[in-house]
Amino acid sequence: MPVAQLGIYQVIRSMTAFARVQDGNEAGSIIWELRSVNHRYLEPSIKLPDDFRQLEPEVRKLLAKYLARGKVDLGLRYKLEQQHEVEINLNQELVSKLREVEQQVLNIVHEGSKLSVADILGWPGVIADTERDFSSLNQLALSSLEAALKQLQKGRETEGKALDELIRSRCAQITEIVAALRKHRPEMMTALREKWEAALDEKLKQWRETANENRLEQELVMLAQKLDVDEELDRLDTHVAEVLNVLDRDEAVGRRLDFLMQELNREANTLGSKSQDSATTQHAVDLKVLIEQMREQVQNIE
Repeated sequence: MPVAQLGIYQVIRSMTAFARVQDGNEAGSIIWELRSVNHRYLEPSIKLPDDFRQLEPEVRKLLAKYLARGKVDLGLRYKLEQQHEVEINLNQELVSKLREVEQQVLNIVHEGSKLSVADILGWPGVIADTERDFSSLNQLALSSLEAALKQLQKGRETEGKALDELIRSRCAQITEIVAALRKHRPEMMTALREKWEAALDEKLKQWRETANENRLEQELVMLAQKLDVDEELDRLDTHVAEVLNVLDRDEAVGRRLDFLMQELNREANTLGSKSQDSATTQHAVDLKVLIEQMREQVQNIE
């Protein structure tokens, strides 16, 4: 089933969060600690005690259920109740047998040191651990992990809400700048026309014998076409609308937003390169600052 169908991505989520869940039952207690930061893909780092190693496949399934992207560190610690702590059982029969064999060897070789207590305790089978039942703790670990993932998810949603508000605010400012540029364009073109007319008039005096009456107008049209930024302004509006649309999607949108930041930046750069007056240049700089602020935050969106 696709992730979106599980109803996971109902809001924008950050990839940075922390969760800690402690739980227990009659067998003992466990503690889960989860940390996540931004990453291009879902990259878990799972640290489980040896007695819980068999849970790793289930742990990975739960991770994939709740998270789509991010570097996630998971750690599990546990403590058994006293009655479930390991008991040491000495195999007295084996110890006696070792002593008998040791004496038989010494009777043959007549030299050599006897087995030490450490040698005997290290002999396979001398010490037998009591078999412990971890089934209830395993079940507890999985249910607690799910609770920890929900807590982590909530933390990511809280930060994601702030990121969502920041991006929407920057989009509104970009829209205002684009509107201001459109309003400023007729005034700018009039000023440029006067500037170009003065410059070209001098040239036309030199070209008077060969220049026709439309030469000035032709030059002005060519320059105006070269410096036309209507397309850039239209694309800026289109990209902003798409950013707002993506923010409302029920899915992981970080990568799509990152792509849109690149497109917005491209249009802002083109606008700046075509600028012929200080007001347009300042607007282009303001756009790039806003886009960069969004791009930095988008890197942390799932």
